[in-house]
Amino acid sequence: MGNAADLNLGMIGNCAHGALIDQRGRIVWCCHSRFDGDPVFNELLGGGGAFSIELDDFASAEQEYRPNTAILETKLYDSHGGGVKIIDFAPRFHARGRMFRPLTIVRRLLPISGAPRIRIRLRPTYSWGATSPQITHGSNHIRYVADSFALRLTTNAPIDYVLKETPFLLDRPISLILGPDDTLSGGPEETARDFDESTDDYWRSWAQRLSLPLEWQDAVIRAAITLKMCVFEETGAIIAALTTSIPEAPNSGRNWDYRFCWLRDAFFVVRALNSLSAVGTMERYLRWIDNVVSGADGHLQPVYGVGLEADLIESEAPSLPGYRGMGPVRRGNQAHEHNQHDVYGNVILATAQSFFDRRLFNISGADSFWRLEGIGEHAFRLYDQPDAGMWELRSRARIHTTSSLMCWAACDRLGKIARSLGLSEREQFWSDRAQVIRERILTEAWSEKRRAFVDSFGGKDLDAGVLLMAEVGFIDSADPRFIATVERLEEVLGDGPHMRRYESPDDFGAPETAFNICAFWRIDALNRIGRGGQAREIFDAVLSCRNHLGLLSEDIDPKTGELWGNFPQTYSMVGVINGATRLSKAWDTML
Repeated sequence: MGNAADLNLGMIGNCAHGALIDQRGRIVWCCHSRFDGDPVFNELLGGGGAFSIELDDFASAEQEYRPNTAILETKLYDSHGGGVKIIDFAPRFHARGRMFRPLTIVRRLLPISGAPRIRIRLRPTYSWGATSPQITHGSNHIRYVADSFALRLTTNAPIDYVLKETPFLLDRPISLILGPDDTLSGGPEETARDFDESTDDYWRSWAQRLSLPLEWQDAVIRAAITLKMCVFEETGAIIAALTTSIPEAPNSGRNWDYRFCWLRDAFFVVRALNSLSAVGTMERYLRWIDNVVSGADGHLQPVYGVGLEADLIESEAPSLPGYRGMGPVRRGNQAHEHNQHDVYGNVILATAQSFFDRRLFNISGADSFWRLEGIGEHAFRLYDQPDAGMWELRSRARIHTTSSLMCWAACDRLGKIARSLGLSEREQFWSDRAQVIRERILTEAWSEKRRAFVDSFGGKDLDAGVLLMAEVGFIDSADPRFIATVERLEEVLGDGPHMRRYESPDDFGAPETAFNICAFWRIDALNRIGRGGQAREIFDAVLSCRNHLGLLSEDIDPKTGELWGNFPQTYSMVGVINGATRLSKAWDTML
């Protein structure tokens, strides 16, 4: 049975905030009032903040998402045959001409058998677990008050039972609505039921519009909904994960805050959702990118806050012990100070479809192209300069092959965009620059000794990131050099169906766990070089490593299958979508 000290967790959210819930229905992670805010529920990182529904004489639990929705249902059973269903969600639906997505969590408790006896424990903490709120209450609400904000629980449960955490028989439906310090317009049970029905309708309708592959549809739908929940819709930013400081490996010190928008990760999310015809995320993200570019004076950071914050000062939260006691707990991320030159290509790659897709409300034109040329200038100037690379090395700079690759992609796509706009002179200009970079990469990133493309110009070590060469169209997958690289990477970095990121030790030593997205890059590469059967086998093996709800974190222990790293990781969920869409049999084979 899972607990707060593993990643058998489900995510609920509404594109404004999110929460993680364990297998016994405890909310163990939730930040206020944004994805990157104060974690008021922080039991996941060893704090005392949690929101639990405890069943006397607990015996077993079942948990699943309501099909094609972000609504999580947990059933708890006692040893006497009593049972309770917990329905958890964050409201999201259209109302009064706009999207309604309040900073609210709804919990509906329904008796399903026998005479279940429950206890409600609602214990938010503030200031990263350092302080407890003042508590006031009325006839049907409880307020948890901090200096800067207050949470209000509105409920039809007996207030005294909640305040004193008194066990009581659940003999009727109970609704718990936790959110801003506002009065509800209706009763808690009526409001919760209406929110449930409307949120259910929203997610089912959204999923219905997805363009799905024939195979692995449930996995793709769950991945798509999870990616959607990681969008901060107010600005269009896309977070890398909901959490901070889940270690990449036990006691490794590799504890990072991922609750921000990496330009690299966001590009892959946008492209995966585009492949399912969910192009609305791209349109919102492009508005966010326009704001980043307009305020960046040409230089781009690899990561920004969801509200365009540039300074993500890294610090530690000593009041939280950390995941399984494995601190430190970090807030902010030093990567905002890094030079990572692949970001220029990631921005242009994320933007390129908007020049060609006639479905969009706002199709990009010449004005957008002129703005992107400034990004392209930086890409060309920096493609052969040392940087921290896509793996964000903190104490070592090289001319990373993946960074140069994405700089090539920036110039290549600018040439293609110019052609679509009828700008023949600019098409030639950018195509020529792309060719210059391409020749340098083919010459200086290829190692005859390793018989592979290596991690850096003139380098000797292997890096799984070079598998992206075929994915972004840099090299033909039939090229003997690419095939040899795939084979060499499998030999050195492969571990069963899994794959590590790179070969050489970094600031913390040699990586101990495999990186889930690298396994999906390997799957794609194998399929491209004609080993589709093996790619399918590995894909099924990696899918079996998802948790019981179909979610993945950043890393995995190849020996035990245990998930590590921040959760749920958008990069990993992108891999699920890409693998399924590229490996699936065609629809017409079944119709």
